[in-house]
Amino acid sequence: MPKIHDVDQLNTLHLDVLREIGNIGSGNATTALAKLINKKIDMGVPKVNVLEFKHVADLLGGADTEVIGILFNLSGDITGMMMFVLDQRSVRILVNLLMGREVHDDEAFTDLDLSALQEIGNILAGSYLSSLASLTNLKIAPSIPYMAQDMAGAILSVPAIEFGKIGDKALFIETEFIEGHDQVSGYFILIPEMTSFNKILNALGVWS
Repeated sequence: MPKIHDVDQLNTLHLDVLREIGNIGSGNATTALAKLINKKIDMGVPKVNVLEFKHVADLLGGADTEVIGILFNLSGDITGMMMFVLDQRSVRILVNLLMGREVHDDEAFTDLDLSALQEIGNILAGSYLSSLASLTNLKIAPSIPYMAQDMAGAILSVPAIEFGKIGDKALFIETEFIEGHDQVSGYFILIPEMTSFNKILNALGVWS
């Protein structure tokens, strides 16, 4: 079967399939979040794109924007990295919802809050990866999550260095979670190695 050697070789059909994976993953993540905080959560239409990695920080508000990133290394049939990124406003809403506080409480985060946030990221990323594993029948094992709070440019430097070995684009999934009048924007950045892209497409029977 033909293989792709660079993300730039992905055609419209490939991208449509990857977007559908993003849609399904977003739906499962929304369900998981609703169960976690025991509230009704709606989901905006996910935006799924393959874009140049150097532009990712711009979509997060710029390289100097304070964000929290939760990074996973992937092993098994699919290898690479995945990062879940939230801006500070979204982090505060999520943590306060989980901890049963007023949504816009602006008290400083405690160690317990940050631990809870890491667990949220773990559950949401796990929902995406489970969707991908189910659709492809491939085994995907995420590492223990590593969480960092910094400017977007610094947070993204870790996967950027790794991703630079295989191309200059990433699968970027923007998901909006809605609870009442509050909206949380979460960003999933999937960085599979090129061999894993081929495994995904092969498993889904998409090559033309």
